[in-house]
Amino acid sequence: MSPYFPSPRPCGTPLSSYSVHLDYLEAGADIIITASYQATIQGFEAKGFSRGDSEALLRKSVEIACEARDVYYGRCKEGSPDGIDDGRVLKHRPILVAASVGSYGAYLADGSEYSGNYGDAITLETLKDFHRRRVQILAESGADLIAFETVPNKVEAQAYAELLEEEDIKIPAWFSFNSKDGINVVSGDSLLECASIAESCKNAVAVGINCTPPRFIHGLILSIKKVTTKPILIYPNSGESYDGDRKEWVQNTGISDQDFVSYVNKWCEIGAALVGGCCRTTPHTIRAIYKTLPKRSAALSSQ
Repeated sequence: MSPYFPSPRPCGTPLSSYSVHLDYLEAGADIIITASYQATIQGFEAKGFSRGDSEALLRKSVEIACEARDVYYGRCKEGSPDGIDDGRVLKHRPILVAASVGSYGAYLADGSEYSGNYGDAITLETLKDFHRRRVQILAESGADLIAFETVPNKVEAQAYAELLEEEDIKIPAWFSFNSKDGINVVSGDSLLECASIAESCKNAVAVGINCTPPRFIHGLILSIKKVTTKPILIYPNSGESYDGDRKEWVQNTGISDQDFVSYVNKWCEIGAALVGGCCRTTPHTIRAIYKTLPKRSAALSSQ
């Protein structure tokens, strides 16, 4: 299997055009993720938007990504025969739009998606009620799949799995967890138990890790392989630390694109099927992954 190259979601950053998506497509991404990670009906309503306008904004996030894909395909037709034009990858290929669903913690915007600690008052039913309409809208907006991202605990994974079944969602989904110790998800819940929820979910087509330092990914892939037969997706962050109190990334705590990409072939060798980048990675990161993976494919073909 040739790994995909998911593009990083713009982590809550408003997207006024499709230019960000185009940057990643021209870097070689095969999957683009909508800018809906922190976009929630409840959050929009708290800012004064009506329910109708809030739902329309969710749909717009998918429309923007789909429009970017269409524009990109048009550029591919006009590009050079070898698919490379001024460093841009202009190669017609299957491109998927993944509708991003961030955790309840992302809505709180207090960094709790990096702790998974929502308090005793937040139950399975609370989480299902919170996410239900948002998932319905994104599933019906033209996306190819749903990306449940940065899932910090077991209860939220269970909520997503039950919602997919209860609402009879027609498109597939992936479940992607985050870890801060390379063993468990950030809440301290067992990664094996969390990944097992995705494994048993009929709508889930992949399970993996995102927004986690690259140094932890090798061990996490090996752990997930113990409980899943589904493709494993990996899109780490740059390795930088996030300061939840100041709500900013701590500078100079991550790794370079060159170091990031040095991990990629090993991740693929031990089981990663989809590889990309999350927070603080850029189109340059994706382009470097794109350039690295064909070399691996050629090496495998010669064996």
